[in-house]
Amino acid sequence: MKRILSAVNWQLEHPEIRNTDFFEGSSFSAVDSLFIDPGPISDRWTYDVPVGKDGVRRTYMDSDRGFGRVVTKIIHQRRTEAADLLYKAGGLIVSRLHPRGEALEVVSTGGMAERIDRFSWLPSVSLVDKQHQLNFPSNGRFVPRRGNDIVFEGTDSPFEEYLHQFRGRLSYRAVYQDILSTPIERFATVLARNRVGDIVAVQIPYDEGLLVLLPLVEGVSPAEEALALTRATMRATLRLGFFSQPDWLPSYPIFGEDSLRDELASLIDRRNKLSEKIAEINGKLEATTRYKRILYTHGRASVVPAVADCLRALGFEVEEAGRDLIVRSNEGDAIVAIAATDSACVDLPSYRHLLDRVDRARTSGEGPEKGILVVNASCSIDPKRRPTEFTPQVLRGCKSQGFCLLTAYALYKLVQRVLADKPTKRELTHIRKVLIECDGEFRGVS
Repeated sequence: MKRILSAVNWQLEHPEIRNTDFFEGSSFSAVDSLFIDPGPISDRWTYDVPVGKDGVRRTYMDSDRGFGRVVTKIIHQRRTEAADLLYKAGGLIVSRLHPRGEALEVVSTGGMAERIDRFSWLPSVSLVDKQHQLNFPSNGRFVPRRGNDIVFEGTDSPFEEYLHQFRGRLSYRAVYQDILSTPIERFATVLARNRVGDIVAVQIPYDEGLLVLLPLVEGVSPAEEALALTRATMRATLRLGFFSQPDWLPSYPIFGEDSLRDELASLIDRRNKLSEKIAEINGKLEATTRYKRILYTHGRASVVPAVADCLRALGFEVEEAGRDLIVRSNEGDAIVAIAATDSACVDLPSYRHLLDRVDRARTSGEGPEKGILVVNASCSIDPKRRPTEFTPQVLRGCKSQGFCLLTAYALYKLVQRVLADKPTKRELTHIRKVLIECDGEFRGVS
């Protein structure tokens, strides 16, 4: 039988998926799997209902010409349809995880107020074991929190594989928390968290049905995202439902179970040791290659530390001074300014900044009176193919003031030479002396 898939307020391009609207689309229970982005739902009232003096958007049924009645009716209808899809049909709902957003308070003619938000359409589920109870979504909080620091849980869920496929392009806008701190792992499958342990992706069972909450994927075409979602959905619908194992189940072993569990434990132990080794080697690799950042980065938080690392590799003592660096050695001290850009060349403002810093040091008598301007222009171009990275005016200014004009590539080549040849202290001293005494463009060390 052909699957029926529907995307609500979520632009997905796939021949099997029908794109529809929350307020005007067909019934949720008329499909096999539903993909929904609840973000735009609250637009219906944020554009039409003003904020009251108490900061709440409120509408009154006896005077809003049916607006409140229609909105609440559709929300209740969608909640019933979603419950039917999950409980009766054993279907699947995949929802993007957002904050609840601005709520709407609908006041009936009798004065009763109902509060609705982006997730009011979610049906309720109550899951219980001996010690805990999960009441979703009544006890759930969708806390506004943004980030890209996503850590996968290592499950075998098809939707974690879906997230893995877009690693580096995932971005969460909310995290899930339980107001009673119920250990959700007892009842559901956590797919991913952020670095501090907040849940950013989870799948919750509704008997044979399944609700999946996922972070956003950015920079991906609707067709690519739809293909990955449909594949994950196909695999998820072929699996058994989620049931928490009771604590008495180990009392009923079956032949071959113990040996398989021992083998699995051994493999997990080996995997953990391998993961630790991979992390160790990754750390060493990052430490070894950190100097390369001067060749392509141009943000202050990236390029300044990279230049500092390179100068330390040459034997300078380096300290940060705002957006600049101060280097010290027996051969002399200097103020180092860094100018990195995607533009074709570095112009006078960077030179004037260094000149101002050195002038203040000369006037006050405190600090180095030598200036070094490190330039890195055309960052996206291969360093060997870059045109001249500074204007003639910058070169003339540096010559007239006795500043060293040093390209990031020239500095990188010095570091390459030092790390590869392991020069003696005398040779390192000579390299530092040439840098400190350089007036104008740095031409290398003989």
